[in-house]
Amino acid sequence: MKLKSFNYFLGLLIIFTHLSAMGEEKIDIWKNKKKTETESSIEEKTKIEKKINLDRSQQIEAPSQIQIQESSEINADEAKVYGIYDPENFNFNLDMWSSTKADDLRSSLKRINKIELSRSSKEILEAILFSFSYPPPGMSEKEFVDLKINWLIKNDRSELIESFLKQNERFESKSKAVQYLVDKNIARANIKEGCEKIKFIDAKIKDSYLEKFKIYCLVFNNKKSEAQLLLDLLREQSQSSKFYDDKINFLLNVTEKTNINKVNEKNLLNFYLSSITIPKFKYEPTNKTKPEIWEYLNAANLIKLEDASDKEKLKELEIAANNGQLDKNKIFEIYKQIPFNLNALINAKDNYQSLDQSDARALIFQKYLLSEGNKNKIEYLLLLEELFKKDDLVNVYSKFLSDKIEEIGVKNLPEKYQDSAKARIQSEDDALLGKVKFNDKILHQSKVIKYFIEGEDKKKTQKDIDRIFKKISKNKKYFVSAKDLALADALIKDGFSLPSNFKYEELSKKFNIPKNLLKLIDTDQKAFLALKIVEIIGEDEPYQLDSETIYFVTNLLNKMNLIILRNKVLNSALPLRT
Repeated sequence: MKLKSFNYFLGLLIIFTHLSAMGEEKIDIWKNKKKTETESSIEEKTKIEKKINLDRSQQIEAPSQIQIQESSEINADEAKVYGIYDPENFNFNLDMWSSTKADDLRSSLKRINKIELSRSSKEILEAILFSFSYPPPGMSEKEFVDLKINWLIKNDRSELIESFLKQNERFESKSKAVQYLVDKNIARANIKEGCEKIKFIDAKIKDSYLEKFKIYCLVFNNKKSEAQLLLDLLREQSQSSKFYDDKINFLLNVTEKTNINKVNEKNLLNFYLSSITIPKFKYEPTNKTKPEIWEYLNAANLIKLEDASDKEKLKELEIAANNGQLDKNKIFEIYKQIPFNLNALINAKDNYQSLDQSDARALIFQKYLLSEGNKNKIEYLLLLEELFKKDDLVNVYSKFLSDKIEEIGVKNLPEKYQDSAKARIQSEDDALLGKVKFNDKILHQSKVIKYFIEGEDKKKTQKDIDRIFKKISKNKKYFVSAKDLALADALIKDGFSLPSNFKYEELSKKFNIPKNLLKLIDTDQKAFLALKIVEIIGEDEPYQLDSETIYFVTNLLNKMNLIILRNKVLNSALPLRT
C-alpha cells in the first residue's frame, strides 16, 4: 500500500510539474523560422481573434498596434520584422513581400515619392509599409527599416515615428528617428516634450547629438549635478565641443557669461543654445536658412520687422511665407504696423496703385479691417487677392481669404459675389464630402451600400439587394455602369446572392484589367499589388477616378482578399454625398 501511495503521489507531482512548465512557455508569433504546412495550419487556428473593424469605416484610422508584452520576450534581433500594425488588420501577413523582388519595391517607392499623394493614397501606403513583415528577398533588414523611417521623416509623421519606436525596441537607425522627434520639439519651442522623447534611447546606443541634448534636458529640469557628471563623461570621450562646453558651463553657472556670441547654425540644438544664451539675440534668416530653424524662429516668436519702412526685408518675409517657411499670419501682423495717414486710408482705392507693392497690400488690408458692411469687406478681400496674385504670393493669402469668407458667411454676401466667394473656400478634407444621400434609382448609390458604410446587418442588406435589383430590372433603359459592377463584385465576394437575371460575368467582360496587375495575383504578390494601386490612385481621391479604374482596382483587391483596402476605395468612390 505504501508503494502504491508513493507512486500515486509521484505521478501527481510529475503531472503538476509538467503543467507548470507548459504554463510558463511563451509563444513567439514573430519567430524567424520557415513554417512547414503543419505549423501553418496550427498557426491558423491560433491567430489573433481580436481585429480592428475597419471594413466599413470611411477612413482608415490608425488601428491598434501590436502589443509587445515584455521587451525580453520578443527580441527585435531574433524576430527580424519591423512595423507598427498587426498585418492581419489589413488582410496581410508576415510574408507579404516574400514573392516580390527588392528592386521592384525600390522602383515603386521611388515613383510614389515623386507624387503628391492624396489622403486616401497615404493611408493605404502607410497600411502597407508599416504592417509587420519580413523584407523582400534581396533587401537587408537595415535597408527595409531605413526605407520606413526615411518615409516617415520625409512626410513629417511624428506620431507614427513615436509608435514605431514603441513597437520596435532595437534597430540600427533608431538614433535618427529619435533625433527627428527631438528636433521637431525644439523647432516647436517645446523643450519639455523633446526631453520626453530622449527616453527612447537606451544605454546601448551612443549618439553624441542625443547625449548633448540629454545633458541639456537635465539642466532644463534643474538636475545640474547629474548634468555635470554626464558632461564630464562626454568630454572624456572627446564627444563634446568648444561651443557646447561654453554654453553648458554658462547654463550650469560654472561661468558668469558665455564667451561665444556668434550664432551657431550647424544643427538645431546649437542654434537653440545660441538663442537662449546670447544677450539680445538677433538673427536674420535667409532663403538658405534650414527649414527647422525657420520653424523654431516662428514658434519662439523671433522673427520681427523692427523697421516697418524696410521694404526689402518685408519682401523677403513675404516670399518666405509664400514658400511655407514663415507663419503666414506674421505678414498680416506686419501689415498692421505700417503707418498710413487718414487721407490715404479714406481714399485707399485711389491711392494704393501709386504705392510700393507691399505697401499697397498693407493699405488695402488695413482698409478691409476698418470696413463696415459685408459688401465692402468682400470687395476689399477680392482686391487684396488680386494684389497677392500680381506678385505670385497667393499662398500667403488663400487660407486667410477662405477663413474670412467663412466668417462672413456666403449667404450673407450680395448675390453677385456668392459664387466667386464660395469657390474660394478651402475644404479641410476634400475626401469628406458630407453626408451620404441614398438614391435607390442607381445601384451604386442605393441603400445597399449601407453595408459598407454603416455596417448594415447582412440579412437586412440581402433584403435591400433583392428589392433594389428588382426595382432596377423594371427600368428597361437602366444602364449598368462600371461603378455598379464594382459594387456587385464586392457583394459577391462578401457572400451575398444577386438575382439570376443580373448577368455579372457577362457584363464584366467588357472591362479589361491590366495584365501586369493580374500577374501579381498569380504570383501572390499581395503587398506589391496594393503598392501598385497606390500608384494608380496617386494624387486623386478614389471618387475622382474614372468608373472603369474604380472597377478594376476594387476587382483586384477582391481577388487578393484585401477587403479592408477595398472598402476604403468603395466608401469614397460610390456614394452620392451632400
